[in-house]
Amino acid sequence: MTVHLRPARDEDAPAVAAVWVSAWRDGHLGHVPDELVAVRTPESFRIRAAAMIARTTVALSDAGITGFVTVSGDEVEQVFVAAPGRGSGVAGALLGEAERQVAAAGHETAWLAVVAGNARARRFYERSGWSDSGPFDYAAPAAGGAVSVPCHRYVKSVVAARG
Repeated sequence: MTVHLRPARDEDAPAVAAVWVSAWRDGHLGHVPDELVAVRTPESFRIRAAAMIARTTVALSDAGITGFVTVSGDEVEQVFVAAPGRGSGVAGALLGEAERQVAAAGHETAWLAVVAGNARARRFYERSGWSDSGPFDYAAPAAGGAVSVPCHRYVKSVVAARG
């Protein structure tokens, strides 16, 4: 699969939300509190995708937007790939771009949160050179506050990515 990365545009928000809702459910159902699943409706993903579009990079293939990554400061906030794009290198390209962005912003280390039960994602990050620095409770944004989600914090030095 040939993939091209580019900054997301406002008109990409619906496609980003569609990838996000499907891929989120694949990696999170059964691993996050029911309270979070209840508030992660398709509409919630549309609202959140539109709000973060300026911090998002999309992966484009012949099929359209097949994945995205969102960076906020030193955090790789979201990395999601549609099912047909998994195993094709899309996630690696997106993660590499996120590492580059974190480094370009002047940070030495990038971090991300992975749901404790998402073994597929955890293996991917470890193969990509990220280290599990231990469990913590992530405050997942939800209407009216946050939901505590058992996660692992993964870190990676991105100093070399600055060049």
